[in-house]
Amino acid sequence: MQSDIFAAEHQPTQSQDRWAKQNPKMLRVGFGPDVIAANGSMVSYVGQFDFRHEGAGGMGKFMKKMVSGEGSNIMRVSGQGEVYFAKQAQEIFLVQLNGDAITLNTRSLLAFDANMSWDIKAIGNAGMMAGGLFNLVIQGQGTIALSVDGYPLVLDASQRPVYVDPQAAVCWSANLTPQIKNDFKIGSLIGRGSGESFQLGFHGPGFVVVQPSEGIVGAIQA
Repeated sequence: MQSDIFAAEHQPTQSQDRWAKQNPKMLRVGFGPDVIAANGSMVSYVGQFDFRHEGAGGMGKFMKKMVSGEGSNIMRVSGQGEVYFAKQAQEIFLVQLNGDAITLNTRSLLAFDANMSWDIKAIGNAGMMAGGLFNLVIQGQGTIALSVDGYPLVLDASQRPVYVDPQAAVCWSANLTPQIKNDFKIGSLIGRGSGESFQLGFHGPGFVVVQPSEGIVGAIQA
């Protein structure tokens, strides 16, 4: 079957960029260098590739993975050619790091350049109430691809505090430490309530990425 019988919007996007969105919900990565990706995020590839579980990289990181569950569902992708990544038809959001760091939940992780360092860290007093004591911190020079439920918004936390439902927070600047703002009321016991009774508060030089839904993340937590 010839590809020219299909509309141009369904053809692979021609780009010289190593990381290139094929559409809002699918990403193409060109190889070379290795990539760390979420298990199950590969939907297609062209070329020769090896997909293997990514080790903990040290006893301390291994123990944190065992305790937290963070970072346990990632793989290393090596080879030559092109790999297409997607997750549950979610939107693709790209972050370019230039030596700085971001904190994210692995539920939002799609893939990142393997040359960057990563670790599992506690997020302070917001941990247990936010659905997990640990999150993933990635630092270095390279690209991170996140999967988000809808088109995300980037909020500046440097001027005024930003409060986010914990299920809607995708990632934030690693220098920001989330604080708990508890708005618990008796009405919160009725219906869903679990997300709305408290928020994560951020204030300082940096940003917070917020998705316009609690849907897929909330469904995973439920």
